[in-house]
Amino acid sequence: MNTQDKVAVCSRSFSRDPALREALLARYANVTFNDAGQSLSGDGLVAFLEGHNKAITALEKIDESILARLPDLEVIGKYGVGLDMIDLDAMARMGKRIGWTGGVNKRSVAELVVSFAIAMLRHVPAANREVLSGTWRQHVGGQLSGRTVGIVGCGHVGKEVVRLLKPFGCPVIAHDIVDYAEFYAAEGVRAVSLDELIARSDVITLHVPHDASTLGMIGRAQLAAMKPGCVLVNCARGGIVDEVALKDALRDGPLASAAFDVFASEPPTDTELLHLPNFLATPHIGGSAREAIFAMGMAAIEGLDDHALPEPGWLS
Repeated sequence: MNTQDKVAVCSRSFSRDPALREALLARYANVTFNDAGQSLSGDGLVAFLEGHNKAITALEKIDESILARLPDLEVIGKYGVGLDMIDLDAMARMGKRIGWTGGVNKRSVAELVVSFAIAMLRHVPAANREVLSGTWRQHVGGQLSGRTVGIVGCGHVGKEVVRLLKPFGCPVIAHDIVDYAEFYAAEGVRAVSLDELIARSDVITLHVPHDASTLGMIGRAQLAAMKPGCVLVNCARGGIVDEVALKDALRDGPLASAAFDVFASEPPTDTELLHLPNFLATPHIGGSAREAIFAMGMAAIEGLDDHALPEPGWLS
């Protein structure tokens, strides 16, 4: 057992998980868990991390100003696959290392995507609201089977969505800045431009990271170019879609419905959007399956020992 390093666990869900606590304590003797269940940021985050040379973080924002106040912090083990909350450039400049494993929650997220697509095609949220309000009528929807699915971003999760769609016989098209030619050939996926994907897809699902190149990439023009009846799914990151334009597209068309697990600001505050009958919102639960939580937690623990200076290309 390691008795030299001091580890701080910022994540509330990790700290609440008995199996992950046991696994971490089997390796490290000096661990501080977030047992108070605090949402850590700013001065509170710095105070929690002070005196520790290793940390497990999740959605906490670790920017240059935070890192500059933590000279003892050497390693971050990332709980979860998103890296947009961490200033990787600042970490590299300061010689701080990160342990990160991509794709550990890909099945969990991909299953949610498929469930969203089916739910919106069958008008499940609207039908449920009507039953709860005392209205009993059948909604006529459509099957996922045979519909063209467009995947924007075909990394770990995008590839898993392709695999899960196999039994549905869906033609799949994809757009990515990386050429996954071998995967596309093996799985029968056709690579297309973003414009073609938007114009041809019955269901569009987003799986890109949040960075300067993807911020607002689905705006008013892209929403207006979607097929009548299209379903838009976002289980990636908030900010990729212009949410004001999304609200208009859901009200006026051509977008039939949308299901979002992520928002530009979480929790979202646009109650008009949230209450639209053709919109489904969930509270960032893509990776919140027990199996995924354990896999992400174990990857974070491994990352405390197996780490490197941040480098480009990890998100692909």
